[in-house]
Amino acid sequence: MSTYDFKAQRLFVEAPLDIGARVVPTPAARNYLLNVLRLRADDPMLLFNGRDGEWRARIELTSRKEAALIALEQTRAQTAAGDLDYAFAPLKQARLDYMVQKAAEMGVARLIPVLTRRTQVRRVNLERLRANVIEAAEQCGLLNPPEIAEARDLSDWLASLPAGRLLIFCDEDAEVADPIAILRRAAPVGEPRPGASATLLIGPEGGFDEAEREKILRKPNVLRLSLGPRILRADTAAVAALALVQSVLGDWS
Repeated sequence: MSTYDFKAQRLFVEAPLDIGARVVPTPAARNYLLNVLRLRADDPMLLFNGRDGEWRARIELTSRKEAALIALEQTRAQTAAGDLDYAFAPLKQARLDYMVQKAAEMGVARLIPVLTRRTQVRRVNLERLRANVIEAAEQCGLLNPPEIAEARDLSDWLASLPAGRLLIFCDEDAEVADPIAILRRAAPVGEPRPGASATLLIGPEGGFDEAEREKILRKPNVLRLSLGPRILRADTAAVAALALVQSVLGDWS
């Protein structure tokens, strides 16, 4: 039997959390808790903020339309965020929503929109991305919602990559080969792997052009990866690639 409380509603808050902390929910959160979910004072409630762990809380009804959340006890201590970045070419709205939610669920620490020649969407709503990762964190028990970076041009972003950081480049033109075997060659020998320390890069629907591909492959410590013999849509490729990385280099291993 799972030890995790799947019945309790989880809510991300910005306020500090400690015993007795009194948190006033935002109007949108208050409406959702009281009018949509119709929660009452004795209903289970969990709070987290990405810094202070997860806390069991009770709802304090201050009026018919107002409420506060009182932190009672810590249910889980805060864990350190991982070090797996996911760099991606932005997609159209519905598929982008799906992709960033799945990336959060798969343990990505940072989401980095990267603009390429064939990127479908040039303007990125960062607040919407943030709302999607918070929703995923609330629903899936995450303690660390991924950070959201500003959108950057591919060339500028490549120039900013730390020297020596592993860049896993999912390339539709790479020779089809066993991706697990390729990733295992990049795994540190004899060292514990609590989580991948790497950046995963997936391009737009039309793929990278040749100049972009050459620029990526000139970076040091690039691991070129094929995702099999079929062409995958970018949101599907994200889930497939993240599952491979987490199972070989990350916290599934």
